[in-house]
Amino acid sequence: MPELTAAIAADGFAIVPPIVPRHVIDDLISRMADAPHAIRDLISAVPAVGDLARRPEIRGLAETILGPGAFVARAILFDKTTGANWKVAWHQDLTIAVRERREVAGFGPWSEKAGIPHVQPPVDVLERMLALRIHLDPCGPENGPLRVLPGSHGCGKLDAQAIADRRRSTPEVPCLADRGGIVILRPLLLHASSPAASPGHRRVIHLEFAAEDLPGPLEWHGRW
Repeated sequence: MPELTAAIAADGFAIVPPIVPRHVIDDLISRMADAPHAIRDLISAVPAVGDLARRPEIRGLAETILGPGAFVARAILFDKTTGANWKVAWHQDLTIAVRERREVAGFGPWSEKAGIPHVQPPVDVLERMLALRIHLDPCGPENGPLRVLPGSHGCGKLDAQAIADRRRSTPEVPCLADRGGIVILRPLLLHASSPAASPGHRRVIHLEFAAEDLPGPLEWHGRW
């Protein structure tokens, strides 16, 4: 997939047309019928998501960019509804989830989300990661889609002033996706989203892929 590789390298993101079979999407929705608007330890809560992560069409996308050793290190569910219609400011994804807190040079600061230790790793760790956002519902302009600033993944960690400068210099792109479509992005890509103008389900399974071990004694929160 040379076009995909080139797009990720240049822009830090790509939008893939629907490739997840309809029956797989239907099964996942039924298993998460009573789920809250966000689940941070998704594979533990819904093991079928682990099966999704292992499907060849999903694994193939990650391996095209990261190589054959790619694995899922974290899975999250996001769902914008009438009761949870949030806004996300422009930011980079700077933390990773780990099994337990272990002090290692270059890793920090630390935080905890849903009882899971999180830490900011060195930039080079983030540069070798990839996120796949699998849409269980259509996401059009009215659904509060992810918006990105192409190319911003190549600037390292950005402070508030650098983010503001980048916003002024780079036109944003909305990441619209059909049911079963996938948005691929690098963690350091600047992204944001607005509240949905027409709130309804906008369920997204966010899979974070890595392809190498963390420096001992740190371990990824999961390895699927």
